Amino acid sequence: MLYIVATPIGNLEEMTMRAIKVLKEVDVIYAEDTRHTAVLLNHYDIKTPLRSYQKFSESRKTTEIIECLRSGKNVALVSDAGMPLVSDPGSVLVSKAREEGLEYTVISGACACVNALVLSGMDTSSFCMLGFLPEKNSAREKMLSAYREIPCTLIFYSPPHDILENLEYLYSFFGERNVSVVREISKIHEEVITGKLGSVPEFTVKGEFVIVLEGAKKRNSLNELSTEEHYKHYIDKGMDKKEAIKAVANDLGVHKSDIYRELLTITQEK
Repeated sequence: MLYIVATPIGNLEEMTMRAIKVLKEVDVIYAEDTRHTAVLLNHYDIKTPLRSYQKFSESRKTTEIIECLRSGKNVALVSDAGMPLVSDPGSVLVSKAREEGLEYTVISGACACVNALVLSGMDTSSFCMLGFLPEKNSAREKMLSAYREIPCTLIFYSPPHDILENLEYLYSFFGERNVSVVREISKIHEEVITGKLGSVPEFTVKGEFVIVLEGAKKRNSLNELSTEEHYKHYIDKGMDKKEAIKAVANDLGVHKSDIYRELLTITQEK
């Protein structure tokens, strides 16, 4: 049997009794980072042999694990924190286990995206976990384009060295949507920073981050108008130019600078 075991994302005391039992009883544990996992195993006096299962060696290690399972051994897979496979290694292994007809199961536990969603106070009725943003802007735009008009809450992971740049990019792509930035989940310095993209309050850039972003608003009939007509609608309602541009941008879920540039181009062409 292959056991996919969730581990704490912060506080070590959040380990489940079943997870501890399984990790003590399996023949071998495969971990994303053996040094990181060793801290957890030592805390619970777990003596099971520990081997590495990292993203760069996933294919080779999958073959090794499949052989262990075929020989009748019980194997556990853990990531550094939270649920394996969710933005962590493991999908190759599970796909191969399914292909081979080998038994596997999940040992329930923490998952950072779910904790962050609950902590954010955002709509939990439907959400989409998108993981880490790609490094290249072209790849980011390609990925995010499919989600611009979706009304469900969007969830992203971010390492600390990318968090400010990631928030800026999301602002340029989605406009001034509500957002929660969640850090240090279940740890002493757990924090939830709420605001709007483009004006998120300052926060400590330390620890792993989850970004929880408001989904697209329901379809607005004004969005069927041309940008110029949309803008004129708000001007006619008594808004000044800046307020009208901001209102159009919010309706369309885009950055207000995009609306400004489009209106400027239209004016210049007349």
